[in-house]
Amino acid sequence: MSSSQNLVAGVIGVQGDVSEHIGAISRLGAHRNISIDTLVIRQPGLIPKCDFLAIPGGESTTISRLIDDIDLSSEIISYAASGKPLLVTCAGLIVASSNANDPRVKTLNLLDVSINRNAFGRQIDSLETDLPVIGLTDPFPAVFIRAPAVETVSNNVEILAEYEGKPVAIRQNNIIGTSFHPELTSDLRIHDLAFFGTTSPHSKTQIK
Repeated sequence: MSSSQNLVAGVIGVQGDVSEHIGAISRLGAHRNISIDTLVIRQPGLIPKCDFLAIPGGESTTISRLIDDIDLSSEIISYAASGKPLLVTCAGLIVASSNANDPRVKTLNLLDVSINRNAFGRQIDSLETDLPVIGLTDPFPAVFIRAPAVETVSNNVEILAEYEGKPVAIRQNNIIGTSFHPELTSDLRIHDLAFFGTTSPHSKTQIK
């Protein structure tokens, strides 16, 4: 953790649901009664300062290209290797995988999984469902938007949730990846689980 009193959380900010993750992290800090400073990361040098990191949903080909262009890829890889918590959602899951099954995506090889992009259809086919997740007492209101699914996993990967027989939430060491968008709900438990390894009594709130 950072040496200052406040924890620092970074969100890769080149494209996608950046502000939604920033908002969720800020609310999580308030619920846990701890100070979390948030950083939108669009340049090198900030990731090493972070205690938590998120790669958001968006467009995986764009995210992978931009983080490579501005030299963030190596910092993300080093961050993950340090053992600090990392949350990757939707497109972030694709980018963090070892195989996106798409030559346009330069993956970070952080998760020993292969991905089927847009496994749950196009944006018009988006859905929300109450999803049982290992580590959560009650189902999570999972929002799927042009969502990927995990096709294969190694023995190093724990499957936390499945939908229609496909893995949609996984954990490998300090990294949690989801096919869905936890940042688009008022339920903070996925962020809580990813960053703190557990959930506080206050991290579940009702969807408005």
